[in-house]
Amino acid sequence: MTRHILGAAALALFTATAGFNAHAAGIHNIVIVHGALADGSGWRRTTELLEKQGFNVTVVQEPITSLEDDVAATNRVIDLQAGPVLLVGHSYGGMVITDAGNNPKVAGLVYIAAFEPAKGESLIDLASSKPPAGNSVKETKDGKYLYLDPAAFAADFAADAPKDVTAFMAKSQVFAAKEAFVTKAGNPAWAAKKSWAVVATHDRSINPDLEREMASRAGSKVTEISSSHAVFLAHAGQVAGVIEAAAREAGN
Repeated sequence: MTRHILGAAALALFTATAGFNAHAAGIHNIVIVHGALADGSGWRRTTELLEKQGFNVTVVQEPITSLEDDVAATNRVIDLQAGPVLLVGHSYGGMVITDAGNNPKVAGLVYIAAFEPAKGESLIDLASSKPPAGNSVKETKDGKYLYLDPAAFAADFAADAPKDVTAFMAKSQVFAAKEAFVTKAGNPAWAAKKSWAVVATHDRSINPDLEREMASRAGSKVTEISSSHAVFLAHAGQVAGVIEAAAREAGN
């Protein structure tokens, strides 16, 4: 009996140690880049779930004034991290991390219902190649910025998220400079680094088939989630799980 108890205790200790070592071998720092039309506050739940697992999470509040400005904002946050980084991008944020991911501190990239451009492609190029079901993006009067029609925000952006949350997001959305959407991407970081992708199967902002094609071309490891474009908000637990697994794999 005593030997059995000691053996069980030893096995438990080994398992716990193995789990700790697996986590230690992975990436500790996660930097999240939000998409256009919504700021980083929607990532709060996912961030909290990841922090409970011991990760250091930072959300970039990029200005969305130009792709160059947003890449620079992301690099400033990456440079503040102590050690290697897993870079996560949603929607337009995928354009940003594809460039910022060339930062030598970045060990891997995770695309959450996001654009994964090749060199020379813009967001408009990609979106036009396979238009999404939603068609509610509008221009401001001066023609310089884009926004999502508040009346269609819930249906086209976050149909499966809480209605009170999406109602507020529609009112607090971040207008995106049109210039950011037409700028051509440079050398893609996914060509040289590991990448993962979440395809939102009911996405009305990016065609899910386009998400699949971009992920396949980039060689990203794909997880499909039955969700709207705001998969990070409506299915925070599943998204956090994908990011956690990627952080561990990226460090090996």
